[in-house]
Amino acid sequence: MNFDQIPSPAYVIDENKLTANLELISNVAKKAGVEIIVALKAFAGWRMFPLMNNYIKGGAASGLQEARLIHDEMHTPAHTYSPAFAEKDFNEVLKYSNHIIFNSLSQFHKFLPLIQKHEHPIEIGLRINPEFSEVTTAIYNACTPGSRLGMSIDNMPETLPAEITGLHFHALCESDSHNLEHTLKVVEQKFGKYFSSLKWINMGGGHLMTRKGYDTEHLVKVLTDFKAKHNLKVIMEPGSAFTWETGVLVATVLDIVSYKGLHTAILDVSFTAHMPDCLEMPYKPRIRGAKEPGEAPYSYRMGGVSCLSGDFMGDWAFDHELQVGEKLIFEDMIHYTMVKTTTFNGVAHPEIGLWSKDDHYTSLRKFTYFDYKNRMM
Repeated sequence: MNFDQIPSPAYVIDENKLTANLELISNVAKKAGVEIIVALKAFAGWRMFPLMNNYIKGGAASGLQEARLIHDEMHTPAHTYSPAFAEKDFNEVLKYSNHIIFNSLSQFHKFLPLIQKHEHPIEIGLRINPEFSEVTTAIYNACTPGSRLGMSIDNMPETLPAEITGLHFHALCESDSHNLEHTLKVVEQKFGKYFSSLKWINMGGGHLMTRKGYDTEHLVKVLTDFKAKHNLKVIMEPGSAFTWETGVLVATVLDIVSYKGLHTAILDVSFTAHMPDCLEMPYKPRIRGAKEPGEAPYSYRMGGVSCLSGDFMGDWAFDHELQVGEKLIFEDMIHYTMVKTTTFNGVAHPEIGLWSKDDHYTSLRKFTYFDYKNRMM
């Protein structure tokens, strides 16, 4: 990318890298004979849906608005799951979906009459909780004790209602094929007795098959072996895998402040508003050209532009003194980051743009005062 062409602040999607991820995911789906759809909770950049539609055919929604976006911009019905559906929304959810996955049998029984009256057939699923996960970050572990997500085997009926044609589980997060293999063994052991009455199983998200070093051949084997054993259609709905390492957040140093030898570069972006995962996970993002403290002579903490005291991260080392006006490039800032941004404190939301295959920058979305104002009353 030529960053002289790119404004600051801006999220920039690299079309070549996104296409490479889509090709890999599409090849896995074909080799394994499974359906892979994109989870909008990780990436809802609908201006990229025409490109994505060349490789995949659908998306996974977590409620009405995501389902409608899939319907309107991918031009296909959504696979929709929610921890709980609201009565006021449900007829619209049906309008935009062809799969509805319930979190409990009580919700299934509550809404079954509406599904049966619907003009188009709907596949009905139930989310299960295998009570097993190798995810180590608690906030992203759906199988922690007391989890509200999915039904454990202790709460399952002896036989499933005939209207339920599939099961759904989501116990992975940025995981590999061996994590999936281990999880499937538990799912088979606990829930395998239901498989003969089903048509499909949705293995959720967290399959980071585009990460460097991921063993896609092992993934294909795990999936094909499972399908051959149980004769079920397999659906997967990764999120991060689609836009992993496909773009950056461009920021600019506005000022440098020092306190007792600690130097902070204050940027035109905010961690709490524009990179919330860094604080929630937490994880330290990579800055292009930066090193760990002690590996280069000039160390800086990065400070966000909001007034939140904790809107900072650190530290990074550079081989030169940072200058006011200098651009810094935060790597891998497309998945989850963009969908979780806020306009907290009225800070300017970064522009969203595309670095195209023919090496030029196109602005896809600019944000103004009215985007901030219109979120309020």
